[in-house]
Amino acid sequence: MRKIIVLSFISLDGVMQAPGGPEEDISGGFKYGGWTAPYFDKAAGEIMGKQMKSADLLLGRKTFEIFANFWPEHASEWLGINDVTKYVLSNTLEKSDWKNSVFLEGLADIEKLKNSEGSDIQVHGSGELIQLLLQNDLVDELWLKIFPLTLGTGKKLFDGGAIPAAFTLAENSVTPSGVIFANYKRAGKVKTGTVGA
Repeated sequence: MRKIIVLSFISLDGVMQAPGGPEEDISGGFKYGGWTAPYFDKAAGEIMGKQMKSADLLLGRKTFEIFANFWPEHASEWLGINDVTKYVLSNTLEKSDWKNSVFLEGLADIEKLKNSEGSDIQVHGSGELIQLLLQNDLVDELWLKIFPLTLGTGKKLFDGGAIPAAFTLAENSVTPSGVIFANYKRAGKVKTGTVGA
């Protein structure tokens, strides 16, 4: 069985939309595209370099199109990106010129992929896909990059809700610019109790 790891840039109020640039995703009139850029220091770059290891990707259509238009020409910045398999959940796309792209039709295809043999699977961006994964308990790890700002509007990481689930902090660090890198692993069901009892 393969692990599905969600990697997400989020603001303090949970916004994940268009972290990389002004034109990345302006849907809904979002005007803060590129909100992560002022916080990217050397420490953040080093941690990101470790997280961008060679792993198969699972992407939603919009993120796939952004990646397919950028990464083939910038592969030196993400070693192995052109060689890994890019699994794409889409109702409209069926093929791509980007090598090793495989198109999935729905939840059953994702479950079959997760139950197959192979490397870990990373999910970048892909807000709607993440909602589907969270609602169906298919996320093994959350690698969050939490930035010290609120945006007020925009697509949020947990917009569609998630099943109740516990996670354990596996690794964390804080950059000089205040970005918290926190990696969480799935840890069973939510437990409750009374504080101080």
